[in-house]
Amino acid sequence: MTIQSLKARFGRPDIVLAPGVYDALTASLAEAAGFEALYVSGASIAYTHLGRPDIGLVSMAEVAETITMIRDRVAAPLIVDADTGYGNALNMQRTMRLFERAGANALQIEDQSFPKRCGHLSDKSVIPLSEMVGKIKAAADARSSAETLIIARTDAIAVEGFDKAIERARAYAEAGADLLFVEAPGSAEELSRVTRELGGIVPLMANMVEGGRTPIKSAQALEEIGFSLVIFPGGIVRALARAAQDFYASLHANGTTDPFRDRMFDFDQLNAVIGTPQVIAAGRAYEGKP
Repeated sequence: MTIQSLKARFGRPDIVLAPGVYDALTASLAEAAGFEALYVSGASIAYTHLGRPDIGLVSMAEVAETITMIRDRVAAPLIVDADTGYGNALNMQRTMRLFERAGANALQIEDQSFPKRCGHLSDKSVIPLSEMVGKIKAAADARSSAETLIIARTDAIAVEGFDKAIERARAYAEAGADLLFVEAPGSAEELSRVTRELGGIVPLMANMVEGGRTPIKSAQALEEIGFSLVIFPGGIVRALARAAQDFYASLHANGTTDPFRDRMFDFDQLNAVIGTPQVIAAGRAYEGKP
């Protein structure tokens, strides 16, 4: 099911579960699985395109190109990790314009200083609250449609403590953020405190990272305590990396893919998944061939 308005969708009480994607193939597979919205993960782009950790190495242009290729393949709303906006408030405005034109329906921006780190890594730092407020206002001024959402993330729990993180989140909502994302609560109690402190202001987002600082909760459990959006941003990369490691080890040991065949698509199966017969048929129709 394709959501016509992501903004309107967050007005409903049931949670949106958005899986992480990083290219057109993973996006098309996730959409086919039935997800309402997809999360374009900056960390996953770093892991797969660069083979590097999520430490601010991915550029704005690389993410914009990724959004463009994904949007060409899927209709589902795209929630995009825009990191810090790749600079100051003016950079944030350029990021908004580029990502919105590329097909983003929501931009998640964070208050880390540059170079940023994955939200579940240590040794983070944050910019002054006033600077982040300015970035949120700049993003709002730059968007061409009010349907394009701004998700404001704070990483302040690890730097300034829980209470300061809540204070920042409130200020970000006042500045115009459409959703709030308090990153890396360290316990189930802190997850619940986020919704108790911020519930009713704007919709709230949770981030589930396998092996990260926040305990993994199901979408249903997070909905019950008041979250409107949950992402599992890097799960697909962790799953595929494990499968790829096993595949290459098997091929190296056996000199053939035969022992792995029951764990992979064959040629025709993959072509069916990516729509090869339909694409060829469309091409023939344009050529006037039966």
